[in-house]
Amino acid sequence: MGETTPPTELRCEIARNGSLAWVQPFGELDLDTVHRVEAALEELRSEGCPEVVLDLRGLTFMDSTGLRLVIRWDTAARENGFRFAVVPGEEVVHRVFQLTGMDEHLTLAEPPPDSHR
Repeated sequence: MGETTPPTELRCEIARNGSLAWVQPFGELDLDTVHRVEAALEELRSEGCPEVVLDLRGLTFMDSTGLRLVIRWDTAARENGFRFAVVPGEEVVHRVFQLTGMDEHLTLAEPPPDSHR
C-alpha cells in the first residue's frame, strides 16, 4: 500500500457477465493513455462479446481523445451490430459529452451490479 501512481497512469478493469462485458478505466483518459482503453475494448470484441459497456466513473479527467474514442465505438456498434453503451462519469468527465451534444446520442448504461463506487 502507500504506492502512488503518476497522474498519467491509467489502468483498466474488465468484468464479464454472460453476454455483457464492462471496461472501467481508472485515472486520466487522454492521448497518452487512450490506447489502454482501446486495447481493452478490442479484446472484448475479439472475444465476440455482443454487449460492451465503457464505465467512465473511475476517470478523473478525459479530453477530446476520450470523446473521439467513444464516438468511434458508438459508430462501430451501430455499423457492426453489437451494443455499446457508456456509464456516465463524474461531472468533469461527462461535461465533454454535454458540451458537444453527444450525451443526447449515446446509449447510457447502469453500472455493473458489483462495481466499485
